[in-house]
Amino acid sequence: MQMLYHSDSFVVVRFDVPAPGGSGSAQGDGGPALTRGGFEIVDRRAQREIFLEGALAEHFQQGVQALVDSNPTEEALDEFIGRWTASAQQPVTLH
Repeated sequence: MQMLYHSDSFVVVRFDVPAPGGSGSAQGDGGPALTRGGFEIVDRRAQREIFLEGALAEHFQQGVQALVDSNPTEEALDEFIGRWTASAQQPVTLH
């Protein structure tokens, strides 16, 4: 788990979880371990969260990288992230 972004409006955390039996590559040649994971985005204002994985996570990561390469303001980052949380349904709960 790695916190990637934190503002008054959003928190973005990246999760990399080892896949079952992921001690090497699919060919068993000792390559990098297989992982699965994604991004958890918490909308602090709406108190909702969403977890992106698979193709959605890849698309999110590509969009973030393109934005970061342009040296964005916090407002630009929040606007981009806000588009992803529009469909967030999971309420944030504290444990």
